[in-house]
Amino acid sequence: MDRKQYGQDRAPIAEAMKAYAGDGALAFHTPGHKQGLGAHALLRDLITAQGLREEVSLMEELDDLHAPSGCIREAQELAAELYGADAAYFMVNGTTGAVHTMLLAALSPGDTVLVPRNAHRSMMGGILLSGARPVFLSPEIDGEWGIPMGLSVETVREAIEQHPDAKALALVSPTYYGVASDLREMAKILHEKGMLLLVDEAHGAHLKFHEGLPVQAMDAGADLAAQSTHKLLGSLTQSSMLLGRKGRVDFSRVQEAASLLQSTSPNYLLLASLDIARMQMAMEGRERIARAVRLSEGLREAVRGLDGLESFGQEIVGNLGVCGLDATKVTISVRGLGLTGMEAERILRHQYKVQCELSDPYNLLFILSMADTETELASLVGALQGLAGNHFGQETFSVPMELPEIPEQRMLPREAFFADKERVALERAAGRVSAEQVVFYPPGIPVLCPGELVSRDLIAYIRRMQGLGRRIVGAEDAELRTLRVIR
Repeated sequence: MDRKQYGQDRAPIAEAMKAYAGDGALAFHTPGHKQGLGAHALLRDLITAQGLREEVSLMEELDDLHAPSGCIREAQELAAELYGADAAYFMVNGTTGAVHTMLLAALSPGDTVLVPRNAHRSMMGGILLSGARPVFLSPEIDGEWGIPMGLSVETVREAIEQHPDAKALALVSPTYYGVASDLREMAKILHEKGMLLLVDEAHGAHLKFHEGLPVQAMDAGADLAAQSTHKLLGSLTQSSMLLGRKGRVDFSRVQEAASLLQSTSPNYLLLASLDIARMQMAMEGRERIARAVRLSEGLREAVRGLDGLESFGQEIVGNLGVCGLDATKVTISVRGLGLTGMEAERILRHQYKVQCELSDPYNLLFILSMADTETELASLVGALQGLAGNHFGQETFSVPMELPEIPEQRMLPREAFFADKERVALERAAGRVSAEQVVFYPPGIPVLCPGELVSRDLIAYIRRMQGLGRRIVGAEDAELRTLRVIR
């Protein structure tokens, strides 16, 4: 379809939904609430009467997500045009689904894929689904802030030399904390070797709309990139996009993977929200993101004037693993207040009615999005002033940032998933193959993944980190008295 037939100021899916609801056809079809006729009052209040009238699917006007030829195709082509991609796929099960689709479309059983050790768990899920063999790469760690940064180009180049058979590099950029890797250089060296660049760009859906932000993956040369439209733009939670560049990826396989992994009854409210969010960014995106960047820098400036609080900015660009920084992600260290990030989060939430995006042992992370204004910024700064004023003077603390060597991989993640398992005391797990993941915060990097060999040195490290009070995630037994291993 010729994209010139419709403009960025339209929302084809939303228009089709409204047209069907206004046609007056008597509904003898799903969903069961029958366009709101049978909906409970609480549901009507939640979604609105008009939203329920339009909450239908599979009518001829509404197209088919799995074989789009009408309004969904128009909406996806508009999204591809806006983001400078050759194809865009609307996803209704979040960026987890987009990442799974990306990896299942690009990888085959037995393929080697390079992946950073701190990748989101959706990346491991996609690797498991594809049957690929992961080769883990260590991201750079900033000991002062206690967080992982990006991958360095040197690390990627060395991995390519050691694994010339690798099919792709699948990495996260920008990270949750806004740190971007050098995607342009990585794309160049990967493509020279016939490899793919696959990017989990969950936190980068807004990058296209401001020249001062890191380059988005599509513009840097990525072959596929998964974006969380809902995280920083205006679509509903659970709605995302997968963007593609033609030439090295088979788009028919991408569509096949997307159809395999997504519902055959997609929620059209989610699809329409993607359509509307795209239209909003086409019409207002540059102005809104410029304001978010300006407010974020104002927050950093205010924080640097408060005793006991610190925030990093563009000065970290150029450090290993840091090619760029998304200014709209503001990391604030509360170590100087003698508080952990988790303690500071609770104080802000319950005393000041301010909620951060996340907390870790050292820091709080705040997101300034296209929705925020000077009013919200003033409230946040006031809350941080109160936090600092009430707690400055307490003893500062630090946590060692040592990391163990990446364990030996004995089984593919997919093999470990399907294998028989048993639970044993951690001290008796030496020499066994782990069936689960163990992650400590900080710095949020797995020390053990499914299919990896458990060693006595690793057990000692785990107990040492527990003794320091580090938080454990990933393991079924959060206290790690026991570990699930392959039988």
